[in-house]
Amino acid sequence: MDTTTRLDTAAIQRRVLRTLFGSQVLGGLAVGIGVAVGALLIEDLTGSSTYAGLGQSLFVGGSALVVIPAVRVTERYGRRGGLAFGYIGAVLGASLVVLAIHLANAPLVLAGYFLLGSASYAGLQTRYAAADLSPPEKRGSHLSLILWATTLGSVTGPMLAAVANNQWRAWFGGPEYVGAMAAMGGLSLLTAVLLLATLRPDPLLTARELSGETEAPKRSVADGLRMARSNADVRTGVIAAALGHFVMVGVMAMTAIHIRHGMDDLDQALTVVGVVLGLHIGGMYALSPVFGRLADRFGPRPILVAGVAMLVAACAIAGSAAVTNHTQISVGLVLLGLGWSAMTVSAATLVTGAVTPAERPSTQGFSDMVMGLAAMGAGVASGPIVEYLGYGMLNVFCAVTALAVMPFLLARRALPAT
Repeated sequence: MDTTTRLDTAAIQRRVLRTLFGSQVLGGLAVGIGVAVGALLIEDLTGSSTYAGLGQSLFVGGSALVVIPAVRVTERYGRRGGLAFGYIGAVLGASLVVLAIHLANAPLVLAGYFLLGSASYAGLQTRYAAADLSPPEKRGSHLSLILWATTLGSVTGPMLAAVANNQWRAWFGGPEYVGAMAAMGGLSLLTAVLLLATLRPDPLLTARELSGETEAPKRSVADGLRMARSNADVRTGVIAAALGHFVMVGVMAMTAIHIRHGMDDLDQALTVVGVVLGLHIGGMYALSPVFGRLADRFGPRPILVAGVAMLVAACAIAGSAAVTNHTQISVGLVLLGLGWSAMTVSAATLVTGAVTPAERPSTQGFSDMVMGLAAMGAGVASGPIVEYLGYGMLNVFCAVTALAVMPFLLARRALPAT
């Protein structure tokens, strides 16, 4: 590559990072609002915390299964098309939830939350778009910068849920939660428009052109599975990301219910939940650039081990807190977010560095699909565990799950497939 091309690539990457940064702020706001109200909305409609976890489960399930069509869209239209596809799906989901609230139809709300998960998919995939044109020594730093951008939206998103809800009722009246869901849909639409209008040139298509892979065959999620089977780094990254996501979602999904059980007033509970989840989401993203730099300097695997340790500590702190001890719960949830961040950043760095630009959408999509399916399982299991065994036992179960990744991280590293 000559000097002119190298300089042009650096300039394109700066523009790409600016666009992705803005989209993550808006998308983070949307996802934060949706996460904050989901469990409370479903518990109110069904009258059971057992079903409350299904909202989060279907949310992450939607983020997992949308990978299948989204990978095909990305293969054909690049990152711009794939990311916008995810956010447009969330607009449809928010519209369905609003309709379901007016009809007091719990199954329809669950269907809407399944579609809303496509916004989470798009937000996670954005970190990979940031790495398409990154030099290898800055890959972790660039993708973690975009994760960090989510902080600006995600921390305030849950806190804005109550504001949007109350403001909508003041202007238009109607049932609870409609304002929050309308805000999520509007923000998702704005994010899709931003990406379609400004993510040019497309980073993935540019990376393929620079690598001479423009004529590479189109791939699907099944190709990602084959890559995970044959490549030790991809396999380790996929497993670590999935188990870390499982633990984070399992604990986070039922924390709102745990807090609500200790409070009588809905508005007050929603405010407390917004603050606690906002702090948690801040932990998920605020220090991601630090973890990215550490992964670039020391390699991803040591940072993955540190992430496991933080997740186990988080489960111990949150799980031992009294239902009214919001401070201790907050500390545990912040640490839970930090552990998730360390594992997500380093796993993405490991996976991206192990494949070529032509192999990235299918491999990265497969990794995020496994993450989503693992988190869907966590959402399904978390409700019954809390219902019958309590919030403390949920944290014990999640801590054991986090430790299950250690044999893969401590095993002798195999050479990646060529």
